[in-house]
Amino acid sequence: MRVADAIVKALEKEGVKVAFGIPGGAIMEVYDALYDSNIRHILSRHEQGAVHMADGYARATGKVGVAFATSGPGATNTVTGITTAYMDSSPIIVFTGQVPRAMIGNDAFQEADITGITMPVTKHNYLVTNERDMLRIIKEAFYIALAGRPGPVLIDLPKDVTQADIEFNYPEKVEIVGYKPRIQGHPRQIKRAVELIMKSERPIILAGGGVRLSNAHPEVLELAEKIPAFVVTTLMGKGAIPEEHPLCLGFIGMHGTKYGNYAIMDSDLIIAVGCRFSDRTVGRFDEFAPDAKIIHIDIDPAEIGKNVRVDVPIVGDAKHVLREIIKMVEFKARKEWFEHVSELRRSYPLRYNFKEDVIKPQFVVNKVYEVFPDAIVTTEVGQCQMWAAQYFKVKYPRQFITSGGLGTMGFGFPAAIGAKVAFPDRVVVDIAGDGSFLMNIQELATAVDYGINVVVCVLNNAYLGMVRQWQELFYNKRYSATRLRYPELSFEKVARGFGAYGITVERPSEVKDALKEAGDVDKPVVIDFYVEIGENVFPFVPPGRSLREVIG
Repeated sequence: MRVADAIVKALEKEGVKVAFGIPGGAIMEVYDALYDSNIRHILSRHEQGAVHMADGYARATGKVGVAFATSGPGATNTVTGITTAYMDSSPIIVFTGQVPRAMIGNDAFQEADITGITMPVTKHNYLVTNERDMLRIIKEAFYIALAGRPGPVLIDLPKDVTQADIEFNYPEKVEIVGYKPRIQGHPRQIKRAVELIMKSERPIILAGGGVRLSNAHPEVLELAEKIPAFVVTTLMGKGAIPEEHPLCLGFIGMHGTKYGNYAIMDSDLIIAVGCRFSDRTVGRFDEFAPDAKIIHIDIDPAEIGKNVRVDVPIVGDAKHVLREIIKMVEFKARKEWFEHVSELRRSYPLRYNFKEDVIKPQFVVNKVYEVFPDAIVTTEVGQCQMWAAQYFKVKYPRQFITSGGLGTMGFGFPAAIGAKVAFPDRVVVDIAGDGSFLMNIQELATAVDYGINVVVCVLNNAYLGMVRQWQELFYNKRYSATRLRYPELSFEKVARGFGAYGITVERPSEVKDALKEAGDVDKPVVIDFYVEIGENVFPFVPPGRSLREVIG
């Protein structure tokens, strides 16, 4: 059969139900094959949007997300989406068209070296130069995307390769020499970890995105209750433990809870699970938790010892390693530590000053949680992201989807579309800023076209809010190039122009009713909340400072 048909048939065998993308000349054969397939294709309005949709689908389901783009600008438009997935270890496969093999390197029309461009930001990528390798490559791509630490894979398809004929003989197994992720932790290291836990008087668990990726949330909760130990998370780790659980101290870092930051700094043992100790999480590396021993469990050995000193490194899958630790640890009363952390929680709660006449962005997020507590929440990036992380209390893994490592503005809305495609019966809410939402607002056409009824809550403060906040605090209030609002701009009218449903909210008393109205509408909904312009995100650890040096 034609290679293009073989590609689609291989995707069907891998269980792919939906793909996102935009056709073009170099990938038309694949789209011609999709015409006869049961795979649902969602036509995005920009290739970056398509990759974010595939990413949102992957994060919501744990399955591989698939996206297509043509050569040249189509391929280069995927790079931000691919990098976003790479930084957050999200399993996606991106197929790009390429000019015919004989034209590669000759500056042909719509030629770009996409494998060269994406080499630093993919887990692996392929330029298919022999059609007989095609099926093996697809099988390997799905394995690589999911095995070990997940990540994006790109497959570049020269047009004449997709036109060639091959026998369809899809491999049943994958054998990649030199790539065998370690699943089981070393028994000696696990024993050392247990010894440290039993000696500890002030233990704390730091749960990262790897907990979600390995489905280790039940083990995190069981271990926390058995030791017992408080749990803090990274931004990507939200959902590792129900955030209303009494042992949960929220997420830590630059905008994390003050009591969570203080608690980890006061601890004598950190059990870090599936996290990479990023600068946004730990503040100053050389002043992080100075009295604590650190156990670091991660499937990627490159992350261990990269940013902070580690006393007991354990390379392995979080779920497997935690199960072994749980078998061996025993309960130990730590009354003083629990009293200390309880006092921190009482003394430094998350708070904001409610006003009757002005909408506070934190109030909006509180009401989103009140009206849609079980919703899948995606976020844009900036102040809106941090308010969402602070005030939406996540109940379960994969409920909170955000761009952590790359901090990609424009991610949340297309990611919400991908999550809603995965779970059409669930409420999916994108908590957005006006600046971020505008970066991929064209995907309203996609949402309307396919009846993908997400709810977008725009915290409209008329600025690039996070940049404005830094300008206020560190640049003498010199607000350079951050003002956004014009009287003519109405997100309600823009939404209605696309065929979506638009609502404008200007008073706190209207917030809850607007959210309920959005939940009853059988269309994509954009709610434009006119929030207080000068509101800042606190707590705030300034860059380059210790987690103890919290503002607000």
